[in-house]
Amino acid sequence: MTEALLAAIVLVGGCVQWLTGMGFALVAVPALVLLLGPADGVVLANCAAGAISVVGLAGGWRRVRPAAMVPLCAAAACTVPAGAWTTRQLPRPALLLVMGALVTTAVLLVMRGARVPALRGGRGAVTAGALGGFMNAAAGVGGPPVSLYALNAGWTVREFVPNAQFYGVAVNAFSIAANGTPHLTATQVAVVVAAMTLGALIGHTVAARIPEHRARHLVLLLALTGGGTAMGKGLWGLSGL
Repeated sequence: MTEALLAAIVLVGGCVQWLTGMGFALVAVPALVLLLGPADGVVLANCAAGAISVVGLAGGWRRVRPAAMVPLCAAAACTVPAGAWTTRQLPRPALLLVMGALVTTAVLLVMRGARVPALRGGRGAVTAGALGGFMNAAAGVGGPPVSLYALNAGWTVREFVPNAQFYGVAVNAFSIAANGTPHLTATQVAVVVAAMTLGALIGHTVAARIPEHRARHLVLLLALTGGGTAMGKGLWGLSGL
């Protein structure tokens, strides 16, 4: 049963990542955390999202903006250790609550298209990178601050995707270095790889048939549901302590 649920979660996450250029962590992290626990769930999301970003970046690396990405990635490297430390210190119910709250807040900000003066220019890149690094290591979700930075910088989708993938490669590499690798069986690893591959094929196939704004809304609604579920489970666990 665990392998079947793991396959379904990774398949859906991989599909929406290739469909919209974002969303694997937002969709998959809450479910992975509930299935595998906070530590393994977050690290598996880091590994999967990082691998997807590497593949996606192969065709768009020429559109990466070093002037923005260097401060973003440098700031993330500084805050990843704090996020990793947080995951090791908090009890499981508290981690579920924190992760659910981070996902839910990030999704609501992205859905609102929040305009934040602090996320503009060089200082905004450092702020977004620092927030993303902490959130990625602590909760497996580092993309929303970068999305908000891109929104405030006025980037188009074409500009955003390769830069987000570059950031995804860097911040997930930092997070894996800080948190380690997930404790999975050989069968579970094979299931994850197969599900990611199938998710990529499905995502590519349906991308041309679904308008981007509808796919994006679906991703955010799924993430909002997952974040709310993780928060609820965390509160339930804390009430029983």
